[in-house]
Amino acid sequence: MNSNVQQLEQLLEYTFSDQYLLVQAVTHPSYLHEINGKTGDYQRLEFLGDAVLGMLLAEMLYVRHPDWDEGALSQLRSRLAGQDVLADRARSLGIGSFFLLGRGEESTAGREKDSILADILEAIIASMYIDGGLQVARAFVERLFEEVAEKPELLILGRDSKSELQEYLSSLDQLPPVYRLAEESGPAHDRLFRFCIYIDDKCVGEGQGKSKKIAQQAAAADTLKILRKTAGQGV
Repeated sequence: MNSNVQQLEQLLEYTFSDQYLLVQAVTHPSYLHEINGKTGDYQRLEFLGDAVLGMLLAEMLYVRHPDWDEGALSQLRSRLAGQDVLADRARSLGIGSFFLLGRGEESTAGREKDSILADILEAIIASMYIDGGLQVARAFVERLFEEVAEKPELLILGRDSKSELQEYLSSLDQLPPVYRLAEESGPAHDRLFRFCIYIDDKCVGEGQGKSKKIAQQAAAADTLKILRKTAGQGV
């Protein structure tokens, strides 16, 4: 595991004084159960990491959006700390291959489960906080979330635009939208997806993101914006 730890440290851009903390952060309970291990899994670290992440995201958004009120800041923080976004950030790092999983989780694609990816990312944040202090955790969180914190429209703040689009089209007695993957690019650990939304066989809007879910939400938001603008112009 030592060489794997060093590789993971390179991805995190941080060298641990206590590498055991990092090993614990990527250890799933199913793995310990199978080996009868007693060294600890990620769950306690995830509890702490959730709190550390919430504080650092609040700090980041407070600084980056000085004109936003408390409600808007809280809404974006909640969205950034959501399971799907955390899982997307974990995938962008490529940390899934370093997880220690039991055979059951391994056989059911545990390395790709949003819940596990999100929990272990929070555990890693906690391990960095314990090992290196708040500034180390802050630098890591800022690197992970800087882009989406600056451009929250990529996350479709506080809305489920896919559901909203479907309801909008239904109110006009139109068929549901069709989502088509238009492009997939980037290395395996840092994929970028672009989706087009087709209505009556015509591409109306598009969006991109680091996961298919985010790209589809962005495409739905773009389509809604276009449709409402068109309707407002009476076209």
